[in-house]
Amino acid sequence: MRFVEAKGARIPAIGLGTWELRGRTCARLVEQALRLGYRHIDTAQIYENEREVGEALRASGIPRSEVFVTTKVWTSHFAPHDLERSTKESLNKLRIAEVDLLLLHWPNPRVPLSETLDALAQMRKLGMCRHIGVSNFTVALMEEAVEKCPAPLICNQVEYHPYLDQTKVREACARHEMALVAYSPIAKGRVRKDDVLARIGRAHGKSAAQVCLHWLVQQNVSAIPRTSRLERLSENIEVFDFELSEDEMAQISVLGSREGRLTDFGFSPKWD
Repeated sequence: MRFVEAKGARIPAIGLGTWELRGRTCARLVEQALRLGYRHIDTAQIYENEREVGEALRASGIPRSEVFVTTKVWTSHFAPHDLERSTKESLNKLRIAEVDLLLLHWPNPRVPLSETLDALAQMRKLGMCRHIGVSNFTVALMEEAVEKCPAPLICNQVEYHPYLDQTKVREACARHEMALVAYSPIAKGRVRKDDVLARIGRAHGKSAAQVCLHWLVQQNVSAIPRTSRLERLSENIEVFDFELSEDEMAQISVLGSREGRLTDFGFSPKWD
């Protein structure tokens, strides 16, 4: 397993995203992923599966200290007292003393960012999380967050795959020594039918999805693909035994544009 390092945090380069996974399916997949060697599990309050993620963590038999667990606070809980209550609820559901990474799930302009960041930093100080960060923040919001947060922010978790150009966010993360964690890294399955990725994959004996994930890892990005199929779990983590050439990296990068975004809501910020 490779790691992405940022301000003292070591984030496994491939993790399991759990959005839309529920109940026994979620618990079974997370447990199987841990048995296969995954050491990075990403959940969130709004996913309503923290309890199942915690169950899987215990059932796997993997020591807690070896698994990097991320959860996220939903935007309706950004007022300081709400954020603390929400974090305690997440820990109770997961049945763990602390998460490795606690994120603000989306920006919320209705609550002053400095107040929310103060509360987030306080969670770290109180030992409820080892590291803190943000998710779905634009470059401007990242700059503001870094300036206003009393503790180091270690990452920005954003949508990133070959069809979405995230150069500006990537450069901002590098500038602030923050990691970029990529959700929807295989573009919700779209990469599996991509001719460029398939052609590059044939040269390495890999699938289009594996090439896509390695393209991210080779940029020092941590990717958290979600799957509801057990056979995909193995495929998604077997991406560390080959390297892409500069030319292959470039061929994949040119597929990206600003129009490639798949996750966009009415409450989304004005994207870069």
